[in-house]
Amino acid sequence: MLVSSEDKAIQTEALEVLGRRSPRRGLARLLPFLGPAFVASVAYMDPGNFATNIQGGAKFGYLLLWVIALANLMAMLIQFLSSKLGIVTGKSLPEHIAQRWPRGVVWFYWAQAEIIAMATDLAEFLGATLAFNLLFGLPLVWGAVLTGIFTFAILALQQRGFRPLETAITALVGVIALAYVVELFLSRPGGNFVQGFIPRLQGSESLLLAVGIIGATVMPHVIYLHSDLTKSRIPTNNPLLKRRLLRYNLLDVVVAMGLAGLINMAMLAAAVATFFANGKSEVADITTAYQTLTPLLGPLAAVAFGVALLASGLSSSTVGTMAGQVVMQGFVGFQIPLWVRRLITMLPAFGVIWLGLDPTSTLVLSQVVLSFGIPFALVPLLVFTAKREVMGDLVNNRLVTAVGWLIAALIIGLNLYLLFQTFTGR
Repeated sequence: MLVSSEDKAIQTEALEVLGRRSPRRGLARLLPFLGPAFVASVAYMDPGNFATNIQGGAKFGYLLLWVIALANLMAMLIQFLSSKLGIVTGKSLPEHIAQRWPRGVVWFYWAQAEIIAMATDLAEFLGATLAFNLLFGLPLVWGAVLTGIFTFAILALQQRGFRPLETAITALVGVIALAYVVELFLSRPGGNFVQGFIPRLQGSESLLLAVGIIGATVMPHVIYLHSDLTKSRIPTNNPLLKRRLLRYNLLDVVVAMGLAGLINMAMLAAAVATFFANGKSEVADITTAYQTLTPLLGPLAAVAFGVALLASGLSSSTVGTMAGQVVMQGFVGFQIPLWVRRLITMLPAFGVIWLGLDPTSTLVLSQVVLSFGIPFALVPLLVFTAKREVMGDLVNNRLVTAVGWLIAALIIGLNLYLLFQTFTGR
């Protein structure tokens, strides 16, 4: 990524803050450090989350609200560790794997990571395509063309440095948040949502949905990406400044991932007030949800939902393309122009449309494929951040390492259970 004069100014201001020489105070003092986590956070509110949260709220009310909260807390720790690896070592997770593990293992890692990145991008690209179809009545193929054009435009911002791209992604996150403020105002969720934070389940179906929410929490492509976004964003070799930088980075992660968690909770709450409260528990896919909103809440609610889905699809598809580039460059040291990668990763989505496959069903299937990649990203992240020879004095303490492995075991176990349920129907 090129570093523009604006980026250099941000880096200078950040180093002044870290050195405690900056005259800025309050929010202005924090702005140079905010950005990478907001880029990573879009993976936690992608079109796959729309389907899961709608289904959970429509069928079980506020029952699974605690699951979303728990999943978000786990995501905060994992994304912080990813960004920490980049800041402390100046290298991304794929680069560490490539330099420290056998060549055959590295090539396997690259192959599976590319498959996972393309499966993820397929879901996100189809989400935006579907949004164009729902909002404007465009045929899916033309929605896909527009999605490609808009993601090309967003990716082009990378040629102007890291800040314009981060700003564009953050603006799209803001659109999603604003759209769900409108949804909540129109649907007026009841006050009993507090009960949703009490951990409990109701039968095997709610367990399966809970597994789906937690199992799809950690996105392998943004684990790889986040470490790359932070590795040289604010360059410093001073151990004291790095320690201070990690504190600001933690704030970036907490704010961005916290916002993503609130948006996911708002999705579920709106589904409860709109569908569950009106006996529409059968609503389980994005298209049906959009079509049902107008007679229940009016056209503004449907438009707000569609706009949120569009912003989600465009931002997450852009991030998915960026992650694919990081994976290729980190593992095998090979790089192709982003526009070429965008063209290649668009092909599966057009294939789905031309074959007449259901976009929502394909989106769900792609999430199953994504589950296979989680251990491959999560395990080495925990291994490297716990090694003193990699992290120096900023190595994870034993408590963080223990919690990390507990989260990894839970996520991997739940994903295995989800895959078992998917392929056996039991």
